[in-house]
Amino acid sequence: MSRPHIGIGLIGFGWMGRAHSRSYRRIPMLFEDRAAEPELVIVSDTDASRAGEAVSSFGFREAATGWRAVVEHADVDVVVVTAPNMLHVEIVEEAAAAGKHVFCEKPVGGTPAQTVRAATAARRAGVITGVGYNYRFAPLVQYARQLLADGRLGEITTYRGRFFSMYGSDPLGVLSWRFLADEGGYGVSSDLLSHAVDLAHMLVGPIARVVATRATTIPERPLPKPGGGTHYGRGAVDDPTGAVTNEDYVAMLVEFESGARGTFESSRTLVGPESQMAFDVYGTRGALGWNLERLNELQLYLAGDEPHSGYTTVLAGDRFPYHGSFVPGNANGIGFEDLIAIEDVEFLQAVARGEPYEPGFEAALRFVSVQDAAVRSWESGRWEDVVRIEEGET
Repeated sequence: MSRPHIGIGLIGFGWMGRAHSRSYRRIPMLFEDRAAEPELVIVSDTDASRAGEAVSSFGFREAATGWRAVVEHADVDVVVVTAPNMLHVEIVEEAAAAGKHVFCEKPVGGTPAQTVRAATAARRAGVITGVGYNYRFAPLVQYARQLLADGRLGEITTYRGRFFSMYGSDPLGVLSWRFLADEGGYGVSSDLLSHAVDLAHMLVGPIARVVATRATTIPERPLPKPGGGTHYGRGAVDDPTGAVTNEDYVAMLVEFESGARGTFESSRTLVGPESQMAFDVYGTRGALGWNLERLNELQLYLAGDEPHSGYTTVLAGDRFPYHGSFVPGNANGIGFEDLIAIEDVEFLQAVARGEPYEPGFEAALRFVSVQDAAVRSWESGRWEDVVRIEEGET
């Protein structure tokens, strides 16, 4: 079967850049019904050795240390942006102006104002956009979505969303860009809370108003060594330190437009939860819950003749969408990077067919409108309405 080739250019060859690169390499091996063939054309990274590794080990044809080489490359159809958050908007604006489709890791900019700029540029250019809300694509999250759409839980009354990660719990964890407002923008309200709110939007619907609080619990961190310093790196006790300039913890109490109430929390400094990206949904006829730490399990309670029968553990398997692309049968688990592969093939399909992709930059705008209300709330100490942010309003 003849398929069109879609040229992939990637900017930022860190953890997520490598994950997307592996995923695009795997797509022909995993998805027989794909609409196009991805071709790894060019990668850029400010570290020349990492850029070179992308060619020698990952199969990119070319590498550069400046990101404009990717945006300007004639063979690139899609630009994948995995650079630090505060670089997103300039890259997206130039990629869109060059007619490239853009997949950007969340939150699409470091601030709500930057997200609006990026979305405006893409909309004006008419390019297809995608955002890295990969947890949507967990097969059991999609099953939860279907249960809710079918009304199996009845009227939804309460939602609990959270993302607790321990990557910043060690005070000797180095001061990477994620801890700096001028490179990462906001802290966990962008890095972690964005995922939790996006899933709530998908499962339950829009949020109407919020009251929020924040904290920075580890105010200083060791400076990273030149050429290093991911958010999983560790310094020494006697290393020079620098100030953390964004938030470590955020909590919100919310009201959904549907009338449901909910809570959200995100933290990178709690000790205990390793990567607890999780949600619980409660309705008048049942409840369900999912946790990334056990991504191949869904907790499901459906009230029947006996209303106190307890939760059932639903195990993942090839009866759920996409799971069988990775492993056959039931209770044979998939992993984190498999979710990246699913979102990448979905984006590839959208580009090949000239169709919008969900979640695109519109989903990013929905989140930053909530984030903007949360920031106003933690500054005012009051409930704040969620108002859609438009161009020129931030």
